[in-house]
Amino acid sequence: MTPARNNSFLKALAATALSLFTVAILVTTTGCNTKTKPTPENFTQALNAHFLDHPDCLLVDVKFPYATADPAKTKQMNTLVKSLLLESSFEYAVRTTRYTPTPTGARYAPRFCYGTRVITSIDSFTPPAKGPTGYPETQATFHYKMQDVPVWAKSPDVMAAFPEMAAKTKGDATDKATLAQTLSGWQVPE
Repeated sequence: MTPARNNSFLKALAATALSLFTVAILVTTTGCNTKTKPTPENFTQALNAHFLDHPDCLLVDVKFPYATADPAKTKQMNTLVKSLLLESSFEYAVRTTRYTPTPTGARYAPRFCYGTRVITSIDSFTPPAKGPTGYPETQATFHYKMQDVPVWAKSPDVMAAFPEMAAKTKGDATDKATLAQTLSGWQVPE
């Protein structure tokens, strides 16, 4: 082989080796941690995306104007009156209290959402198995903190009237969720 041919052969060999090395690096970095693998990182990403669109709320099935004669519900709603989120009037004919949002409360009505969950850790998960959706599913247990909690939700009266909300907003809370594996990654089934 002439020196010129030997030099071009070595350049071609080096270029091929470099291409194979690049492909090997890409395969090991992207192929081992895809969005469809059952990893705590993928579950955290899926849960955070879900909770970004699904904030936690006090009143899930209430429509305003809302009327109640239930003493426990009246006590809860009156804390929102005290926080200037609702106005109330007593209907003597039917012995119920009627609630309507104030201009401030209209920002939060009708559901009165009090924050978004941010996952702090995945504590455990079940091995993925085919679920009712037809996709592999897992049950994940996780810790989370609430983000963007409004001032009214931090008031002692509201926290006392809604103990479940108080527990969720005080710090590190825990919960479980079902996650389904799809072609585009893990998701919380709707």
